Amino acid sequence: MSDPLVLAIETSCDETAAAVLRFPGDLRGQVIASQAAVHAAYGGVVPEVASRNHLAHVREVVEGALKQAGVSLDEIDVFAATTGPGLASALLVGSAAAKGFALALDKPFLAVNHIEGHLLSPFFGRAEIPPSVGLVVSGGHTLLVDIEGAGNYRLLGRTLDDAAGEAFDKVAKLLGMGYPGGPLIEAEAASGNRTRFEFPRSMKCSGDFQFSFSGLKTSVRYLLPKTSEADRADLCAGFQEAVVDVLVHKAVQAAKECRRKLIAVSGGVGLNARLRERLTHAAESQGIAVLFAPNALCTDNAAMIAYVAALRAARGERSSLEADIFPSLGTSLFAAA
Repeated sequence: MSDPLVLAIETSCDETAAAVLRFPGDLRGQVIASQAAVHAAYGGVVPEVASRNHLAHVREVVEGALKQAGVSLDEIDVFAATTGPGLASALLVGSAAAKGFALALDKPFLAVNHIEGHLLSPFFGRAEIPPSVGLVVSGGHTLLVDIEGAGNYRLLGRTLDDAAGEAFDKVAKLLGMGYPGGPLIEAEAASGNRTRFEFPRSMKCSGDFQFSFSGLKTSVRYLLPKTSEADRADLCAGFQEAVVDVLVHKAVQAAKECRRKLIAVSGGVGLNARLRERLTHAAESQGIAVLFAPNALCTDNAAMIAYVAALRAARGERSSLEADIFPSLGTSLFAAA
């Protein structure tokens, strides 16, 4: 299909989003309805609340994206939706909506992997994806991937427990700072002494590319009774530095082992200024470039889903309307090691 016009819907977690994109990266319209304020009262995302809000907002975000794009529903060439990984009840909303449009208008449907959306977001707008190592660091996922090209990925390692973003959220909750925790901890850490408290760098020297951040979160929990409000900036700075240390070390090592000259960073934690500073410096000292996803595409959004769908549609791919959701990451996205 030549230069397909794609409508994509993203409902994997707590953002209801729709985007209209012309291949490869002409973003005609995007609307995102965030539920962050709703879930802040709970200190994290509640699946049932998320799915109810997706049902309430999916129509308005689709209509809004179409209006921004200046096109009608029947002008869309391909309908796409995130079908996993994510919250099952949330994924069903976007998937059912996109399938319904495709069925009613007799147009192709594409089921898109949320991780692939993040993974390729640093390359948004390019018709070809260069070889690189991808570091995905979001609220739900932390993984390193060897990228040969679009659709050709090899999983190098992933978190064995909490994702980096999840650790930020949980530590922020322990500190009574609110949700989402990443930006709040980063802001507090800016005035802190990152060397005052020594936190563990779990699996930093494990010899593989797996991650673990649960123990770091537990260390913060054990330290809290010995600290006061006056210590919070130093505590946040030390915690953030521990996360960044592990991410930077493993990302650079992965690029060297895979002989890649580019690290592509995506996901909400990719917005962290300390991570950007340290990874750029460490990688460039080894002759490796770093490419970060555009800020607007770091958190969950439909533009990255539309981009992946457009790349696949241009290759003539389509999904069955019977394609099911897959809440867990699984291994279907990745080639065998």
